[in-house]
Amino acid sequence: MAITCYLQNLGIVNALGTTRQAVLDGLLNARQAFSPYDQVPGKSTFVGSVSGHLQEIPAALLPWRSRNLQLALTALVQIADDVKTLRQRYGAARIAVVAGTSTSGIDAGEAAIQSAVSNGERPADYRYQQQEIGNLAGLVARYFELDGPALTLSTACSSSAHALGSARRLLLSGLADAVVVGGSDSLCRLTVNGFSALDSISALPVQPFSRHRDGITIGEGAAFFLMTREQLPDRPEPVRLLAVGASSDAHHISAPDPQGGGAEAAIRMALQQASISPEQVDYVNLHGTGTPLNDAMEAGVVSRLFPHQPWCSSSKGQIGHTLGAAGAMEAGICWLFLTLANDGQLPPHVFDGEYDDRLPPLKLAVPGSRQQSSSPRIMLSSSFAFGGNNAAVLLEGSFSND
Repeated sequence: MAITCYLQNLGIVNALGTTRQAVLDGLLNARQAFSPYDQVPGKSTFVGSVSGHLQEIPAALLPWRSRNLQLALTALVQIADDVKTLRQRYGAARIAVVAGTSTSGIDAGEAAIQSAVSNGERPADYRYQQQEIGNLAGLVARYFELDGPALTLSTACSSSAHALGSARRLLLSGLADAVVVGGSDSLCRLTVNGFSALDSISALPVQPFSRHRDGITIGEGAAFFLMTREQLPDRPEPVRLLAVGASSDAHHISAPDPQGGGAEAAIRMALQQASISPEQVDYVNLHGTGTPLNDAMEAGVVSRLFPHQPWCSSSKGQIGHTLGAAGAMEAGICWLFLTLANDGQLPPHVFDGEYDDRLPPLKLAVPGSRQQSSSPRIMLSSSFAFGGNNAAVLLEGSFSND
């Protein structure tokens, strides 16, 4: 019998909104939260930018100020009361932090360079530590006054999915009683232009698995869970983190293995950890980037592993690719539908409706799709990153009956 960890609470922010309910409403309404972006020389594209109010950075964290930190704090404030309660219950040394990111505070460095070019000097409040890629977990620990292990992972677009796996191992090894775990990534010119240099950016809003798909739409956001080893008293039944599978196939620095060997290995590992069969998976949140190579590889893997054709969708069609935050973000979207959505509702697959019939068929959860069979539900969320850093997250819960 697999040992279970519990996802007690979630804080989330993305282009759809800055609260759990706003994000859920945007998902249910099939809204595509994209805006034009003109920072790629010679090209036009769109991004999933967060436009709502972001949490102010407290004085103690101002030396590390960045948009990435603000996004993280906007998610973290949503779980702050529960973190405080568990700090009193377990002690600050028994609560760990594991965070994933890839852009960190690079936007602060970009602003400093622009100021130096335009004005001859960097801003007086700029510090290099604002953009250090390893600073996020330590800043979260400072914010919550926690003394447990604090780890920042950066494996490109699977960073925060791997963070969930590391958090699970900390709990199961007894090194912590609770973990604040998730990820944050902010828009920056370096990343968008980098994907453009790889010819991976779409000129139009992303269309995952469409025959017209031509690339990624970059987004930003943050998602953080409060994970525990035990179910807390006097709480509704939480979502369970059954397993996190991981693999590194190292097929190519940026392109996926066309056969999906590493992706399949990560999913099989998660299923084995959880002691469940592929037929028990009810829904798959696809990585679904909208690039020709990724979608072809993933459709092949899902069709091979899940011949019973579970419902599938890619959330990137609404919020874009949130990079290092994507693993936690999309696991968080599964969490929202298991806890807050009406009975049986599924995260929708939003695109132009023209599925690429050259791909193996997938059962896409178009807006309004619902599960009909009884709960509980098992959901899989996959993340496939540069360098073949793959992760597969398995969640279990019961849909809300509201």
